[in-house]
Amino acid sequence: MQRASRLARELALLAAEPPPGVTCWPSERRPGELRAQILGSADTPYEKGIFNLEIVVPERYPFEPPKIRFLTPIYHPNIDSAGRICLDVLKLPPQGAWRPALNISTLLTSIQLLMAEPNPDDPLMADISSEYKYNKPLFLVNAREWTKKYASE
Repeated sequence: MQRASRLARELALLAAEPPPGVTCWPSERRPGELRAQILGSADTPYEKGIFNLEIVVPERYPFEPPKIRFLTPIYHPNIDSAGRICLDVLKLPPQGAWRPALNISTLLTSIQLLMAEPNPDDPLMADISSEYKYNKPLFLVNAREWTKKYASE
């Protein structure tokens, strides 16, 4: 029951005051499943891209973090081909930094920041990470290409 009331409050807040470039709504298919869109930030290779995400909120939420993954393919060192995201706030301690005080809006903003500032020292995609570190111009070309191919309307 705690999950349902907390989700309702968070979705109301996300609808009233969404973070810039972020939208989130309940999935029609299953309760506890949300959809989100993140717009690629200006001055990043993801600029003008629209990235769709799936959010599965566990029964134990907020004591367990939601599982979030990209549905839109993205060329990024911290996001793998299945859309899984390597970000500490998406994992429980001791490996992660999830706390019940965090919310879905905060997580989506953190993902948007990760898109703008990849963390090549904690990659899910080693080849993309080394490209980001050692051949950034090529990384930028590839990331822009993927954005144009997969994240454009």
